[in-house]
Amino acid sequence: MQHSFSTLGCPDDSLDEVMALAAKHGITALELRALGGTVELPAYFGAGWGEPAALATHVANAGCRVIALDTSFRLIGNSTEDRRALRAFLPWAEALGGVNLRVFDGGQVDAVDLEEALVTLQWWHDERASSGWRSDLMIETHDSLVTADAIQALADRAPAGGVRLLWDAHHTWKKGGEDPVVTWEAIAPMVRHVHVKDSVSTPSARHDFTYVLPGDGEFPMRELRSRLSADSYAGPLSLEWERKWHPYLPPLADALALADARRWW
Repeated sequence: MQHSFSTLGCPDDSLDEVMALAAKHGITALELRALGGTVELPAYFGAGWGEPAALATHVANAGCRVIALDTSFRLIGNSTEDRRALRAFLPWAEALGGVNLRVFDGGQVDAVDLEEALVTLQWWHDERASSGWRSDLMIETHDSLVTADAIQALADRAPAGGVRLLWDAHHTWKKGGEDPVVTWEAIAPMVRHVHVKDSVSTPSARHDFTYVLPGDGEFPMRELRSRLSADSYAGPLSLEWERKWHPYLPPLADALALADARRWW
């Protein structure tokens, strides 16, 4: 497994500060969501490096790899402008090696607008084929795809190319009510990237649970990690420390240090 983290946990940091934090913890694989106080990454990259090739050289010289660019795009409920914004990521993703683009599922739990999701996937596959992009979408299990059955319903009708997932293991556990090991057994062939975090069943401002430092909560990380290892999962295992949305959380550096010290992941 490749340890990584989402920059959602340090949204105001510059790219250089993010790479320094990663190096301190022996992490070379970066998942970029927010930088310099914005989630508009194409604009941030353009202001800092001008051209995609210059960004790719800067990252490589630092000894890092970008493994995902996290967009705000949704399969369900997207517009023409949303599709234009998604395309803006492509020159940067391609220059960085054809990295995965995270998109959300959208929709509501148990009310997936399956037809719209399928139309969007077909649009993407057509665009990707005609443009010759190496980068591809991975769909985060965030809103409607929080159970194995809902994921399979989409996969059963997906166009050629299938469904590639960013599995938020906490979402399918807390929101979908599934044992992560059971969910993994059902969706493993589709998973390209895994988000992990921890929480306790005490309401917070935004949820009926509260995020806590790795190992302080109820998420069955040991069992999940053991199963991923047993199945030789070799993709990213990324700490999604949601400090941008939950400012009560301690700094990402504290969470990474504790996750290492406790051998949580």
